Amino acid sequence: MALNHPTLEQIRLPEVLTALGHPVRLSIVRALADGVERSCGSLPSPVSKSTMTHHWRVLRESGVIYQRPSGREIFLTLRCADLDEKFPGVLTAILATDAED
Repeated sequence: MALNHPTLEQIRLPEVLTALGHPVRLSIVRALADGVERSCGSLPSPVSKSTMTHHWRVLRESGVIYQRPSGREIFLTLRCADLDEKFPGVLTAILATDAED
């Protein structure tokens, strides 16, 4: 399974902010913020599996997460270093906001 991941040069701020602007996607990012790689099935999923797949795709294609297939599972990590290099402080500021904001 080949997954499209943008290079650092391809990551654009409007796409990142759009990806982080949805509550479900922001909750996924918050769950990955500790830097631990997690399987898709281990993350909170308040919506259907197909909807979660859509949210993971938006996060991946915007450059917010990295997805790594392994057998029948897909593992996710937050691209903290890439995002901090490209947009210093943006991810930290967004994650520092109250989850209810």
